[in-house]
Amino acid sequence: MKDWTIRDMASQRGRLVVITGATGGLGYETALALAGAGARVVVTGRNPTKGATALQRIRADHPGADICYDTLDLASLASIQDFAERFKRQHEALDILVNNGGVMAPRTRQVTADGFELQFGTNYLSHFALTAHLLPLLTRGRHARVVNLSSMAHRFGAAIHFDDLNWQRHYRAFGAYGQSKLAMLMFTFELQRRSNAHGWGLLSLAAHPGLAATALLQNGQRLGGQRQAGWIDAISGWWPSVLAQSASQGALPTLYAATSPDAAPAGYYGPSGFMELKGPVGQATVAACARDLAVATQLWAAAENLTGVQFTSHPQR
Repeated sequence: MKDWTIRDMASQRGRLVVITGATGGLGYETALALAGAGARVVVTGRNPTKGATALQRIRADHPGADICYDTLDLASLASIQDFAERFKRQHEALDILVNNGGVMAPRTRQVTADGFELQFGTNYLSHFALTAHLLPLLTRGRHARVVNLSSMAHRFGAAIHFDDLNWQRHYRAFGAYGQSKLAMLMFTFELQRRSNAHGWGLLSLAAHPGLAATALLQNGQRLGGQRQAGWIDAISGWWPSVLAQSASQGALPTLYAATSPDAAPAGYYGPSGFMELKGPVGQATVAACARDLAVATQLWAAAENLTGVQFTSHPQR
């Protein structure tokens, strides 16, 4: 793993990849690298215009890229189901699913089309539902992998608030963000356990980008509070060069998880530098709460109940 880069990535020719939130930022960089390695990449997002621009940019770097765009709004369970049904009509198997898309710390509480708190619904519930819908194709994929994007934020006082999962009573922007990313990491571990138990043959992994200079961070409404806003504003002129790394560097842990033969089941990868903010790919720190089996089981059941989508023991098309 030492100083792993995309130059170490084996050919991905013949592998089919779906990436959520891939018209910009980390998702775009992930799509660019995988397309360059020969994978068939489905770029998804909410905006077809941005999708067309992303495809144009990728083809400019990789003229022979096998890529396409499809609309997928992670803030709508109906959109997720529609995408999955289209995808299943077009493909027999799926090799890599990268659950990348997300939102970060809007200052005021917002909700998805289905009434979920925006971050919990978009960052976690949407990807839970999408993975369940695509499970039959993943079980027919070649050494199929699911890669979930988590965050360092899962370690900083985050918890799963079963008494108020949608933050209706006391909304805290960064608290809700941390919960959603803790949920994604717990989903990763529980998906691997269930794959092992039911013989799905999946490799379930997670990654985080450290502090990457992407629109997600820059547009994160200053982490949702006036005090944080002042601190972020004070360093906004110099943090990109001092604390953060580029989006392409931030995508490396995801790419390692998605492609490396050395990536371990239920592995979690991120930058290995100071405080995991940036640096070469390494094993990321997992908060003890993310390993709680009882909470993971309860969270899985809650997600099935909220989304109305279930993972069947023996997936059928």
